[in-house]
Amino acid sequence: MYVVGGGPGGLAAAHALRARGIRAVVLEKSDRVGASWRRHYDRLHLHTTRRLSALPGLPMPRRFGRWVSRDDVVRYLEKYAEHHELEIVTGVEVSRIERTPDGTGWLLRASGGRELTGGAVVVATGHNHTPRVPDWPGRDAWTGEFLHASQYRNAQPFTGRDVLVVGAGNTGAEIAVDLVEGGAARVRLSVRTAPHIVRRSTLGWAAQYTGVLVRRLPAGLVDRLARPVARLSVPDLSAHGLPRPDTGLYSRVRQGAIPVQDVGLIDAVRRGRVEVVAAVDRFEDEAVVLADGSRVDPDAVVAATGYVRALEDLVGHLDVLDAGGRPVVHGARTPRNAPGLYFTGFTNPISGMFREMAIDAEKIAKAVARASARHTDRQVSRLPV
Repeated sequence: MYVVGGGPGGLAAAHALRARGIRAVVLEKSDRVGASWRRHYDRLHLHTTRRLSALPGLPMPRRFGRWVSRDDVVRYLEKYAEHHELEIVTGVEVSRIERTPDGTGWLLRASGGRELTGGAVVVATGHNHTPRVPDWPGRDAWTGEFLHASQYRNAQPFTGRDVLVVGAGNTGAEIAVDLVEGGAARVRLSVRTAPHIVRRSTLGWAAQYTGVLVRRLPAGLVDRLARPVARLSVPDLSAHGLPRPDTGLYSRVRQGAIPVQDVGLIDAVRRGRVEVVAAVDRFEDEAVVLADGSRVDPDAVVAATGYVRALEDLVGHLDVLDAGGRPVVHGARTPRNAPGLYFTGFTNPISGMFREMAIDAEKIAKAVARASARHTDRQVSRLPV
């Protein structure tokens, strides 16, 4: 069978399948595994602990520390592929997955005119696949520097400059802090919806531990439990433009909005080093016009506006995506109309993406093994006596 994507989800699935005696070939469009992690900004660290971020069959080394850096994540993924002797083919991009003509398996159309067939396929092309940039009026004519967060590496090119960061998720918050610490003259953070902010760790207790404990609880209950904790652990930043959200923390998570883990944003906002401003409405002449009517004139804009999964061309014709372009199922479950097609890594759970991908990998391998055994039993039962 084939695994599409050589990131953590794809590598974990390939190993779990191999461990059950199922040959799994990983198809990776870049020239190395972990391509998306290699492109992230320099200061990025996992917001989940080292111990709860390891993939099946290989712990992360203690020397990586509790919060693993981007470079160490890449090293780990390289070592993971080597340690488990995974079968990986790089430089192959799968553009479309279809049912085989006889309906018994899957046909993968790939670069170079390749047509590959397999009984099952795991799609692991990644949650952060294609940068999303809103279609702001006037942006194409704006003369300042504009880049998506996927193109941001570090603060060095912005030393002494005025920068507007758009988007108050974890990426936008961390880039804003990086710019401040890296010498940008002025940093503003454009916020459409005030985020929930949580401490990454409190007295040694990682926020991820709480996420694991509440993962299966009703959203309303978690929302009620989170409010007093937030008031005790996170100061009120309303006077600085960041009011406490009026919707529950876990309800927002269920809608795809992960809380911002504080890696310096709270202090930077309180000190006025990061200025919170309204959402971007449009670009006009030399200025950026905000939703409250005010105008700012930054030297550069960094759009931390997220990504899309870009699965439409790959599997959109199979009726396996919801209205937002996300797979209707993930992990061991396959769509009713597409048996043998599995998805992993397309959710961003509060308990940690690496942890959930590791769990999904084991479940997928178990499901594939069961399906293979049933197929073998049927074939045996058809043999003449």
